[in-house]
Amino acid sequence: MWQWLDDLGVERSHVHEAEIPEGERAHYSRRTIDFEYEYPFGRKELYGLAYRTDFDLKNHFKDAPYRDPDTGEEFWPHIIEPTWGVDRSVLVVLLDSYREQDLDGKKRVYLKLPPKLAPYQVAVFPLLANKPQLVEKAQEIYKALQVSSFRFQVSWDARGNIGKRYYAQDEIGTPWCVTIDFQTLEDDTVTVRDRDTAAQIRKPVAELDAYFGEMIR
Repeated sequence: MWQWLDDLGVERSHVHEAEIPEGERAHYSRRTIDFEYEYPFGRKELYGLAYRTDFDLKNHFKDAPYRDPDTGEEFWPHIIEPTWGVDRSVLVVLLDSYREQDLDGKKRVYLKLPPKLAPYQVAVFPLLANKPQLVEKAQEIYKALQVSSFRFQVSWDARGNIGKRYYAQDEIGTPWCVTIDFQTLEDDTVTVRDRDTAAQIRKPVAELDAYFGEMIR
């Protein structure tokens, strides 16, 4: 269960294990643990984990136990039952990844989603949408990344100014934005902006595919 929560990007400190006492757990369970999340409205159950022993198979297949092929011993396998729902998982991912940051007097909102969970891993922009040479080069890079062997999702946006485009991608959790500017036309490098830090670096176009593939792993 903890590995699943790690994969969702949920902070471990926001989740607590609650051991269910014998008198409160289901009659078939020898041990039950609830995983509770610190919601804004209080600590509530997120997932459950029950050790059902051999109760189910003994009752439903009492005349057909499993036979160990090596020893010939007959027994009924024990069952561990994890329970969860998609709606709760999605809610917790959104709550846990939501961030607000004061940036030069303006509020920046972003979703700190694990790259594999983000709707798009990369967004590609021309610095200026009214400069055909920038748009053409940006489209070339966008199409190349779309067919990457690493199979990441790529978004295209040429609306409004570059700052608004960055903020729009932050709000849906896109981890990296690639901006094609006039320097790109000179040396074939682009600006790569990180969602979580808003820091920017220059990367050669030829290295983008491998760079993002490694970052997303």
